[in-house]
Amino acid sequence: MTRLISFIVFLFALVSCTVSQTTTTQATKTPPNIIFLVGDGMGLSQVSSAYYFGEGEPNFSRFKTIGLSKTSSGSHKITDSGAGANAFSTGKKTYNGSIGVDMDTLPLKTITEELSEKGWSVGLISTSSITHATPAAFYAHVSNRRDEEKIATYLLNSSVDIFIGGGKKFFFERKDSTNYFPLLQQNGFVMDTTSLSSPISDYSKRYGYLLAHDGMPPAPERGNFLLDATKKAIEYLSNKKQPFFLMIEGSQIDWAGHNNEAEYLIQEVLDFDKVIGYVLDYAQKQGNTLVVVTADHETGGFTLSGEHKIGPYNKQYDDYNSVKPTFSTGGHSGAMVPVFADGPYSELFGGVYENTKIYELFRMVTGLK
Repeated sequence: MTRLISFIVFLFALVSCTVSQTTTTQATKTPPNIIFLVGDGMGLSQVSSAYYFGEGEPNFSRFKTIGLSKTSSGSHKITDSGAGANAFSTGKKTYNGSIGVDMDTLPLKTITEELSEKGWSVGLISTSSITHATPAAFYAHVSNRRDEEKIATYLLNSSVDIFIGGGKKFFFERKDSTNYFPLLQQNGFVMDTTSLSSPISDYSKRYGYLLAHDGMPPAPERGNFLLDATKKAIEYLSNKKQPFFLMIEGSQIDWAGHNNEAEYLIQEVLDFDKVIGYVLDYAQKQGNTLVVVTADHETGGFTLSGEHKIGPYNKQYDDYNSVKPTFSTGGHSGAMVPVFADGPYSELFGGVYENTKIYELFRMVTGLK
C-alpha cells in the first residue's frame, strides 16, 4: 500500500510538472509587442549627460540588460543615419545615404513590412520629419535619403498604422504640386495637421499626424510633444488588440551634436529619457512588451571632461569637480553605442555585436524565424 501511494504521488507530480511546462511553453509562444526607441546620435557620453544635468535618477538606470552595438555601414567605417536605420529595419549593412535598399539599390523588406503581413500593427514617431532617414527606413525604399518627397510617396501604401512627426512640406508643398492630404485620406489615414489633442474614435482606421513644416521644434520649445505622441500611439496600438511594433525616434540629439550645442543636446537627452520612463512603466504594467533603446551612431564626438582652469601663478589645471561638455567633431564618430533592453527576451540584447543583430533578434522574438 505504501508503495502504491508513493507511485500515485509520483504520477501526480509528473503530470503536474508536465502541465506546468506545457503552460509555460505556450505562454512563451505569445510574441511580445516591441517598442524600439532610437536616440539618433546618442553615444555613451550623451547618455551620461542625463546623470550630470538631469534631476533625479535617469530612466536609463532601470535597465538590467545592456549591450554595445558596432555601427559601421556597408560602405564606410562611420555610418550615417540612413544606413544605421537600415541595419535595424532590414538586417543588412548598406551604403551611407540609402533607405530600405541594399548595396545595389535593390529594395529590402523591412521588419515592419514583415510583421504587418503577419497581422501586426505598426507605429512610427519622430521629432524630425516623418520622411527623415530613421523613420523612412522602416517603410520606404529609395536610393538617396535626401529625396524626401519620393520617400513621402511610400507612406501612402505603407504598412504603417499610425505616424506622428513633422514634414508637411514633403506632402503639401511638393515640387510636383501634388497635395498628398487627400491622397493619404483616400489610402485610409485619418489626418491631423494641427495637434495631437483630437481623440481617436475608430481603431480600425489608420492615423497620421503631420505637425510641423519640416522637423519639430527643439526641446524644450516643443513641450511634451514626444511624450504625448508616445502616449497617443501606445493607446491606439493597444486598443487594436493586435501585437504591435512601435519605433520612437529622438532625432535631435543628433542635430545638437552636429551643431556642437551642449545645452540643446542635454535637453534632447532628458526629453528622450522622460519618454523611456513612460514606455517602461507601460511595458511593466502590460507584461508582454519588449523595450529596446539604442542609437544609430554617435554624433559630435561628445565628451564630458574636467573643466580647464587657470590657478595661482597662472598654472593651468583640470577641475575634476566640474563637468564640461565638449565636442571633437561636427559629424558622426565611429564609437560603439549602448543598447538597453527590458522585458521578454531582453537578455538576448546583452554583449557586443553588429547593429544588424538587433533586426535578427526582433525577427526571433516575434516568431519570424
